Amino acid sequence: MARGYLVLEDGTVYEGSLFGYRSSADGEVVFGTGMSGYQESLTDPSFRGQILVMTYPLAGDYGIVDGYSQSDRVHVRGLVVRENCTEPTDMYGGRTLDSFLKENKVPGISGIDTRDLVIKLRDSGSMKGAITDSDVPPDETLKKLKKMPLPMAGNLVGEVSCKEISVSDTGKDLTVGVIDCGTKSAIIDDLSSRFNVIIFPYDTPADVILEYRPDGIMVTNGPGNPSHKSILDTVVKTEKDLVSRLPMYGICFGSQTLALAMGARTYKMKFGHRGNNQPVKFEDRVYITSQNHGYAVDADSLDGTGLIADQINVNDGTVEGCRHRDLPVFSTQYHPEAKPGPADTLFLFDRFGKVMREARL
Repeated sequence: MARGYLVLEDGTVYEGSLFGYRSSADGEVVFGTGMSGYQESLTDPSFRGQILVMTYPLAGDYGIVDGYSQSDRVHVRGLVVRENCTEPTDMYGGRTLDSFLKENKVPGISGIDTRDLVIKLRDSGSMKGAITDSDVPPDETLKKLKKMPLPMAGNLVGEVSCKEISVSDTGKDLTVGVIDCGTKSAIIDDLSSRFNVIIFPYDTPADVILEYRPDGIMVTNGPGNPSHKSILDTVVKTEKDLVSRLPMYGICFGSQTLALAMGARTYKMKFGHRGNNQPVKFEDRVYITSQNHGYAVDADSLDGTGLIADQINVNDGTVEGCRHRDLPVFSTQYHPEAKPGPADTLFLFDRFGKVMREARL
């Protein structure tokens, strides 16, 4: 198996074995803490622009499963694992992780001491990195990394959002308008099982959305910086225009943009939350949740916005959800649909339905 390197912007070099598509890749190096769910993570649009490190030491053991993908492609720029399983169980068809990455033209590297790598990322924070062939000198890669802007300097949401409006009317009594910032398919599946769904591109203005007469608005997950000018001028502006007119629920990136629309601030976390085992305290209970984000809402900036932080991460005290004092508006930083992860908070989709019905009265 061909040898290659993972080079970090601080000069650290890890040598390993290349698999997947044979090409170089650069991006922000982040880690996910799930023991499973590699396929869902690879296909989650929120990972756009990133090289994903799996903390669980084995990946690919149950192969690639039809129906597990959360979009129509792999969005990570590269994958880093301790061990890549080359002979997965045949229970789900026996497709390998290696072949899946090749199909999607994404490189991977195995044989890395991911324990050491994750400790470095936790201590120093997420950083730029690159996967390269061993023929490319690490010093040469490092020079390029130092000049490379972080992926979130671009409009990543614009790369993953849908390009046109789609309507699914299945005769339900409520209709949800979805502002697609890079939604996972599981969100649409869970909404569609309860409501009619209209999906809008992220830059759809409020007046166009109102023409479709939705009963409420959901703003989805997505990649990058919620304070990016392209997002402030589109998603955030639309939320400002709609927040006093329709019930609204924001998930992950949508939680951050909703806070911005109400006048709060967001900030980049040191290494973020990525995995399906994050504990959140909500209504006197602790729920285990699925998360994928590198930005968070600044709790100190909520004063005067009307928002109350009613959900808190047990591990680090960061804001995990907000509700408005007066308006039918709430948000969660985590993913109630999971995929991967526990379904502890699926009830929030039904709660959103209740909020929309009450707003009709």
